[in-house]
Amino acid sequence: MRIRVTPGGRLRGVLHVPGDKSIAHRWLILACTGSSRSRLTGLPGALDVRSTASCLAELTLKARPALDLWARNASSGVEGGGSTWNDTPRGVSNGTLEVEGEGRDGLVEPGAGLDCGNSGTSMRLLAGILATAPFTSRLTGDRSLSTRPMERVAGPLRQMGATVRTTDGHPPLIVTGGRLLGIEHRMEAPSAQVKGALLLAGVQASGETFVVEPAATRDHTERALDALGAPVRRDGLRVGIARFQHEGFEATVPGDPSSAAFLIAAAALSGSEVTIEGVGLNPTRLHFLQVLSRMGVTVETAIAGEQLGEPVGSIHVAPTDALRSTRVEADELPLVIDEVPVLAMLGTHAPGETWFLGASELRVKESDRLAALVAGIRALGGHAAAESDDLVIAGGGLRGGVASSGGDHRVAMAFTVGSLAADRPSEVEGMEAAAVSFPGFVETLRSMGAGIEVVG
Repeated sequence: MRIRVTPGGRLRGVLHVPGDKSIAHRWLILACTGSSRSRLTGLPGALDVRSTASCLAELTLKARPALDLWARNASSGVEGGGSTWNDTPRGVSNGTLEVEGEGRDGLVEPGAGLDCGNSGTSMRLLAGILATAPFTSRLTGDRSLSTRPMERVAGPLRQMGATVRTTDGHPPLIVTGGRLLGIEHRMEAPSAQVKGALLLAGVQASGETFVVEPAATRDHTERALDALGAPVRRDGLRVGIARFQHEGFEATVPGDPSSAAFLIAAAALSGSEVTIEGVGLNPTRLHFLQVLSRMGVTVETAIAGEQLGEPVGSIHVAPTDALRSTRVEADELPLVIDEVPVLAMLGTHAPGETWFLGASELRVKESDRLAALVAGIRALGGHAAAESDDLVIAGGGLRGGVASSGGDHRVAMAFTVGSLAADRPSEVEGMEAAAVSFPGFVETLRSMGAGIEVVG
C-alpha cells in the first residue's frame, strides 16, 4: 500500500491505541499454560500476535478452537462464539478471548511446523515453553525472521537441558524438550525476548533460574508471573524464578505505548494537543517520554489502575512550540529500542544534531533499521548517517519525497509521522507493514485530522 501525506494543520482527539503486543504474546502463552480458564480482553489484531495465537493453537487441544476462531476473526474483523472482535471508530481493533488452560505439562505435539511469520518474539518465547515438551517442534518464519539471531536463546536453553538446533545461528529453530535444570545466565546483549524465554523455561525447571542483564529491558514476563503468584526474585539487573504452576486469570491488555509514541510525535510535530487513554504505563516502556521531554515535548501521564501487574492510564500531550536535538546514550537504547525510528523523525525537525549511540540491535530487527532510516530520511529530503553503530540525524526539516518502509512496520509509521511536517506532500510505500503492530494506523491519524490518502 502506498500513501500520500499532505502536511499542515493541527491534530486533535482523545484516542486509544491497539493492545500492547509485547504483553499480548506473553499473556496468551500464560493463558494457554494456566491450569484453568483464562479470559483476555483488549487483544490486538497485530500480525505478530496472530502468529503466536496460531502456533499455540497447534500446541493445545482445549484452547485450539477458541484460538483458531480468534485468529480468523482478528484478520477479518468479525465476531464469533468464544472469541469476539470489534473495530472502534478510531480504527483500533481489539478482541476478547477465552481459553481453557492446558497446564504447564499439557502441550501436544504439533502436526506441522510452527510458523512464527515475522515475529521474533513469538519464536523466542515459544522456544521457552517448548524446552520441556516431550516432543520435537520446528519453529519457522518469513524471510526477514529467518535472518535474525537465535543462538542467544538457543544456547542457554541447551545449558538448561533442552536440545535446540539452529541453521548457522538462525531459524528454523528445532526444539526437543528435556528435563530442565535451573541455571544462571548472563546475557551479553540486553533482550527482553531472551529473558522472557528463559523465565518461561525456568517455571518448568528444577531449582532456580536466574537471568542477569547487562542493561534494563522491559519486564512484562516477570511482572505477569509475579502477579500470578510465581516465586519471582528481583535484584537490580538480576531476576530469578523457580518451578511453579499458575492458575487461569482475567485481564485486559493495556494499549501499546510504543504505538502511542507515533501519535505523540504527530501531535508534537503539528503543535497539537492530544490525549491517549487506556495505555500501558510500565516504567520500562516509558523512557522514550524522557527523551521527548529533552526534545521539548511536554507530556503528562496519569495512572488509573493495574492489569496483571501492569500500570494503565493516560498520556496527555501539550502543544509543542519548538523541538530540540538530543543525544541518546548507548545505555538508554534498550529502553527506547522500538521508539528510535519515530524519535529519529522528530530529530529531522529539531535544530542541531540528534544522536543514537550504540544502536547495533537495530540492524537485526524486522529490517536493518539503521540502514532503512538513513535511506528513508534522505529520500524524504532530510539528512542522516550511520557511523558504525551510531545513528546521527541533522535537523533542518524534510523537503518531502518518496520513501519505502522496506516492509518494516515501525519504519513505515515513522516516515508517515515525519512527513506530516515536511515542506511538501510526501509518499510512503509499503504501508501495509503497519498492520504488524498497529492495525488501523492510517485511519487513526485521519481521525486526528491528518491529511493522508491511499494512492496505490
